[in-house]
Amino acid sequence: MKLKTIAHCIAIIGVTGVSATSAVAQEKPADVTQRIEITGSSIKRIAAEGALPVEIITRKQLEASGIVTAEQLISTLNINGNGSDNLASNADVTSGAQRGNNGATSANLRGQGSDSTLVLLNGRRIATHGMKGSAVDLNSIPMAAVERVEILKDGASSTYGTDAIGGVINFILRKNYNGIEAQAFTDLTQQGGADIHRVSMVGGFGNLDTDGYNVLITGTHSENQALRGDQRSFVNTFQPNRGLSVDTRGTPFATVFATSLANTIMSNKSNTGPILPGTNQSMNAVNVLNLPGGAGCNSIDGMAAYDYKIWDVASSKYACAWDTGRAAVLQQPVTNDNFVSRATFKVGEHQVFAELVGSRVDVSKSFSPNQVSPGSNFPVSSFYPKTGAAYDMVFNSIAAVLPSIKSNYGAPIAYRWRCMECGNREISTRTDAARLQIGADGQIGNWDYRVGLSRAYSESQSTLGNGYNYTVALANALGTGIINPFLLPGQKQSQAALDLIASTSAKGVVLYGGKTTLTQADAAISGEIFKLPAGAVMAAVGTDLRKEEYTFNGDARAANTRPAILNAPFDDANALPKVSRDIRAIYAEFLVPVFKNMEVTLAGRQDHYTGFGNTFNPKVAFRYTPVEQVLFRGSYNTGFRAPSFNQLFNGITESPYAGKDLVDPATCPGLKADSAKSGCGIITPNTLTGGKANLGPETAKQATVGVVWAPSKNFSANMDLWEIRKENTITSLDLTTMLQNYNLFSAQFIRDASGAIVQIDQRWVNAGSSITRGLEVGANANGSIWNGKWTAAIDGSYLLEKKSRPTANAPYGESEVGRFTYTGDLGLRWKHTAYVTYTEGNWTTMFSQIFRSGYKDQVLPGVLNGLVSPSDYNPDVKSYSTFNLSATYSGIKNMTLTAGIKNILNTDPPFAITYDSNSGAGSSWEPRVADPRGRSFTLLANYKFK
Repeated sequence: MKLKTIAHCIAIIGVTGVSATSAVAQEKPADVTQRIEITGSSIKRIAAEGALPVEIITRKQLEASGIVTAEQLISTLNINGNGSDNLASNADVTSGAQRGNNGATSANLRGQGSDSTLVLLNGRRIATHGMKGSAVDLNSIPMAAVERVEILKDGASSTYGTDAIGGVINFILRKNYNGIEAQAFTDLTQQGGADIHRVSMVGGFGNLDTDGYNVLITGTHSENQALRGDQRSFVNTFQPNRGLSVDTRGTPFATVFATSLANTIMSNKSNTGPILPGTNQSMNAVNVLNLPGGAGCNSIDGMAAYDYKIWDVASSKYACAWDTGRAAVLQQPVTNDNFVSRATFKVGEHQVFAELVGSRVDVSKSFSPNQVSPGSNFPVSSFYPKTGAAYDMVFNSIAAVLPSIKSNYGAPIAYRWRCMECGNREISTRTDAARLQIGADGQIGNWDYRVGLSRAYSESQSTLGNGYNYTVALANALGTGIINPFLLPGQKQSQAALDLIASTSAKGVVLYGGKTTLTQADAAISGEIFKLPAGAVMAAVGTDLRKEEYTFNGDARAANTRPAILNAPFDDANALPKVSRDIRAIYAEFLVPVFKNMEVTLAGRQDHYTGFGNTFNPKVAFRYTPVEQVLFRGSYNTGFRAPSFNQLFNGITESPYAGKDLVDPATCPGLKADSAKSGCGIITPNTLTGGKANLGPETAKQATVGVVWAPSKNFSANMDLWEIRKENTITSLDLTTMLQNYNLFSAQFIRDASGAIVQIDQRWVNAGSSITRGLEVGANANGSIWNGKWTAAIDGSYLLEKKSRPTANAPYGESEVGRFTYTGDLGLRWKHTAYVTYTEGNWTTMFSQIFRSGYKDQVLPGVLNGLVSPSDYNPDVKSYSTFNLSATYSGIKNMTLTAGIKNILNTDPPFAITYDSNSGAGSSWEPRVADPRGRSFTLLANYKFK
């Protein structure tokens, strides 16, 4: 069958025109007769005939771009949202819905969330991450064995099931390979840290066509090394001139506090400290280094003066702070071992296969050392005693400025201290995943069929490393006075103190673990059912039977031996014994040629979910070519997503809110924290998170309409307008939304007898609805020059609208496009990738750009209420753009070499205020948008043994 001009150009768009990774033009033969199944449809057809936008990225394109992990690939896709789905976004303290993300990276197509994006391996499902239980961990994908990646830019609930609302990513592995091939890859950063290495082997024997069988085995080992915050100068949370500073007074040289727990040098059982002479202002937190005449906070590495104006805490005028952002890793170290084994046998028109895929992924997160603070964990017995070596120095320094405390001499010192000697907090997570798949496909008469049976699992376990200590043991050790939290510059802890701290370590304690299991059987048949004047009507029918199981232990220790470990994020409230559900589905698809130049696809899927009953989701799509050079395409479909096990069955977790931006909406309708205004003082209630057993499913309606123009085989352009509307969205409402809609959520603000807010209920709910609308555009050109061939392309995504409402009856809120959010998807207005390639003889070169637009930045409380006006403040985060260059040489027998430079200009991430005063996470850059590695140099060598 001869491809028409438009079909040929659609194929080029699908293979090379949609991302920076798609940079090596693929020459296609003029005659293409093989019918294949394309992601998004169950009907086998010619690859370029489909009506849905499908992006295809080949193995050669991944290699040319220096991409060796699925996380790297996802970050380059314009269609992927900018959510908290990567390892960098979860490298620090996490809370709420991000808890349980240890070691996981997820896809988030069109910003609809990782649990609304379906990830397939060879067209079939794999188990979700063992810890989180609701999304596939991309680290488990055996990228070295991937032949191509197909990305469906459309909803596909009618074909694949409920979690395909945002789209589908299908990783297709190599098959029918004969020979032995070895590959080595390295990616070295110029500034150090974050180096990436990978080695892989693939071997196969037997030819399906001549021998009737093929056996394929691949093995890969890869390492992503850690990148620490202090290895990059752009990580600096002390930039008050730009409106950013750290809200923590837990410092390596301890800050002294007043407390109501006991009589201390600062107060007599009161949280209010002494009055600064000549003022009416109490001093509740004081650091000796920041007192007049002191050495200065910055005399200790990582410390600086606490910016009491930005945080509107005048009582901390003499406090110090410490940059927690520099302590967190920017790229978590990852070690990945995976294998693929596949045996395929051909019997006439039939192929029978067995495939085993397995991986072991080790990920380690490391972030700021724990801080010790007066409270229930550290009572008066843990305070610094008069016998401590630094007692007199601390007391006399403070008394010189605040003389009213002189009568308190001899009382213990309450303090907030960052235990640097305890080490950075470390949590390592190991995930073992595997899938055994057996199946068959072929032809029976004029019908194509496919059947399969699989069993997959993912099992994760997190273990505490350095930085975690048994709470009671550490408190007792501090109370001895042997450990000195007031070390001046150049001083060190005594060996006795170090031994005492080490004796309280909880390193090696298993934190928690989880396991997901997926058992699936599927079958489908497709073929021609009858002919119309315009052509054959094609049909497909199939069934999909699945059982999903999940367990999570919350705390792996025996129930009767669980001594408290300081700030260890045990999750026993969310422990789940084995929970499961069955999904039974049937689906059908019909391809109807209405006219010679127009076809319509009708599809529908009926699912039955345990606990939720039946749901039917239809889809209709069309493809219309009024002239050979123009294609119109479009689709409409509905979706349905059942709550995850965690959203249904998690218990209630109560967490203190420590941020400085929360006020009582009933007494401060302007919602701006300002201690000078009555009713607008900062409040710090506890927040409640967890599941709700009465959650219902969320539903979606979405549509796409687009056009492709290909005036010649050397040029094409495409544009697709899409919209997704969700109803009954399953969400944990953020505090900003709840505050702005207090009249709707007043019942979630729980008050004590005095009327003060003590708790805010943020558990999962079926909220209102959301609308996301965007425009995807692209252009591709190719031709010949000198003695070679060139290709140039650009692909862009423009976010037109992103808004939501908290209830079905509430009005939609302001647009979320181009506006900072703490978690979830950051709606960037414009993203694009562009590239130029040139091939001559044995050489291929590529030059590419990745661009991400800017957005409105976060505003900290003191700036928001006008208390301070930073001199260099800019409310906008700048755009982020990187350029890359690579060259491939294949002139050596059996060998291909690819060398490249990523981020040629060594562009740093733009300044962004991502610091969260509640959790203490974040700093001066946005991990959801930018790559912290800087300029790096890549080299890939591929050798085929003959």
